[in-house]
Amino acid sequence: MSSWLNSLAVYVHQINPFAIGPIRWYGLSYLMGFLFAFLMVRRICRVGRSNLAPDKVGDLILYVAFGTLIGGRLGYCIFYKPEYLVEFTGQFPFWSLLAINQGGMASHGGIIGVLVACWLFARKNKIQYLFTVDLIAVAAPLGLFFGRIANFINGELYGRPVVDTNFPLGVKFPQELADWYYSDHEKYLEVVRQLPAPSDFGYYAPEWTPDMILQQVQQHNQTIIDLIAPMITLRHPSQIYQALLEGLSLFIIVMIIYMKPRKPGTIMFSFLVGYGFFRIVAEFFREPDDFIGYQALGLTRGQWLTVPVIIVGVVGIIWCSLRKTEPLGGWLKTASNGQAMVEDKIKKPAKD
Repeated sequence: MSSWLNSLAVYVHQINPFAIGPIRWYGLSYLMGFLFAFLMVRRICRVGRSNLAPDKVGDLILYVAFGTLIGGRLGYCIFYKPEYLVEFTGQFPFWSLLAINQGGMASHGGIIGVLVACWLFARKNKIQYLFTVDLIAVAAPLGLFFGRIANFINGELYGRPVVDTNFPLGVKFPQELADWYYSDHEKYLEVVRQLPAPSDFGYYAPEWTPDMILQQVQQHNQTIIDLIAPMITLRHPSQIYQALLEGLSLFIIVMIIYMKPRKPGTIMFSFLVGYGFFRIVAEFFREPDDFIGYQALGLTRGQWLTVPVIIVGVVGIIWCSLRKTEPLGGWLKTASNGQAMVEDKIKKPAKD
């Protein structure tokens, strides 16, 4: 048992981010999230009490997909890299805002984008907005789960250093060599000096670059892995922590709440509270962005951005409980006249 734990403690991340040819696991993870969301929401609309017709679910998920991508990218640029909004280059896609490979997306922006997308969908289809966002809030943790797994596969957003070197879940991410290359070049050169000449592995470059080293690691070159492993920091796999907290745990919580009918909006605001709590906890194990670092009270920007999310969620739950509206939803079988009830609600949507 101890030898098994020790082997885990020295695991060097070596997952190839490409699944098939140019197709990345990252993109497939997002597709899986949207697919599972579609299947779950459609199932709810078919067997539960819903004011959304099952054949409209595909349109709703399409709106949400665009809201996630647009909001997530805008959120990253606004919250973390505002210069990208006005930065243009001579290379495709020419506008840094569109260069999604630079920094990616922010989940806070993605949440805002989804809320806006649901509002547009509800308005177009004359469906109660709060009920619509409740449907998406049930499935949203699945998207977060797959997104965080994608972060782990990419070796990005890795965790803080592990104090106990025998920590059984510790992972060494060679992706941090790219950070050293720019921020601590001497430290990077210490690693390079341990390696054979690049020409020994078919490279014509005079010296190793971080991408070349990472390529060898992802090709499972054990010689390179053994040479660099002692010099790479052992870290928390914070992406996995977030997948289990923001994804799996939050999914279980919102599903339990959704089991019975409740005031419209309750699921969405409960999701915000749960996401905010889990995000703040997980951030204590996640390395802050090197260009931002720690902020007031030793918290990260992600934690500070999450504080208003929790506040909105708590206020929203209280507001929902005080509203005099009919409970909706619930994982319950419809009565024999259930379809008529659905059609009637679609024609005469309740007022918020």
